[in-house]
Formats: sequence, C-alpha cells, structure tokens
Amino acid sequence: MLGEMDAARETVDDLTRRTEQLFLRHADATIITSMPGLGNATGARILAEIGDDPDRFSNASSLEAYSGAAPVTRASGKSHAVIACRVKNNRLAAAGYVWAFSALTASPGARAHYDRRKKRGDTHTAAQRNLYNRLLGCLHYRLQNRVPYSEEAAFPTTSQTT
Repeated sequence: MLGEMDAARETVDDLTRRTEQLFLRHADATIITSMPGLGNATGARILAEIGDDPDRFSNASSLEAYSGAAPVTRASGKSHAVIACRVKNNRLAAAGYVWAFSALTASPGARAHYDRRKKRGDTHTAAQRNLYNRLLGCLHYRLQNRVPYSEEAAFPTTSQTT
C-alpha cells in the first residue's frame, strides 16, 4: 500500500511540475504571476478557469460575477443584506480565496484594503472576498491592457477606495 501511495504522490508531483512548465510558456504567465500572491500553481489554475480569450469577459464585473467574488444584494422593505454568491465557478473561487489570502502578505496595499474592510465590520470571509474581487478587477485590467501588476496603480495610498 505504501508503494502505491508513493507512486500516486510522484504522479501528482510530476503533473504539478508539467502544469507549471506549460503555464510558464503561456503569453499571459508573466502578467498573471506579477500579481501579488499568485505563483505558478495558483496562476495556472486561475488561467485554466478564466481562459485566455481576451473577449470572454467584456468587463471586470462579469469576471467577478463568474468567479463568485461579486457580492449579491438582497433587499426587501426595510431589510437589506449583502451575501456571497452561491452560483459560481467553484474551482476558480477556491483558487481565488487562496490567492487573496496569499496577497495579504505579498502586498501592503492588499493588507491595508483587507484591514479597512475588517474595521468596517466585515467578517474575515467577507473582507477576503472583497479583496479577491478587487484583485480580479485588477487582473482583468492587466490582461486586457497587457501590462504587469503595479502596486501603486492597484492600491493608491492617497485614495480611500474600498
């Protein structure tokens, strides 16, 4: 049984290495990995889920909705609630939460954005989803305009963005 488990682990390691090699040959790999918190494995997953057709998502909002990062507002009479979207690409959403969590240590702007959301009363999950939403919008812009990530452009220190 241990031999079978070792073989399975080696197969997974080989697949991971091959996926990363192929990802790094892709034209969008340098832009994707320029984003804070996105390495080769998570970047490959993000690319696999959103695809490389520049016209697939007409704007950042459609990509955010597809990923489940866009908030859903429910309002009826006096009640008003902002909740997470349940209909989404689950693989992209899972990779996105890993990405947002990693970005907290890789980007001072991402950390400040997350902390601002927490101070406003967001739960950890809501603040992380909001950060993921922001990062997706930034990634969409970067891929559309073929420019790498810029911390100053994504999280300007003088503005009070949410």
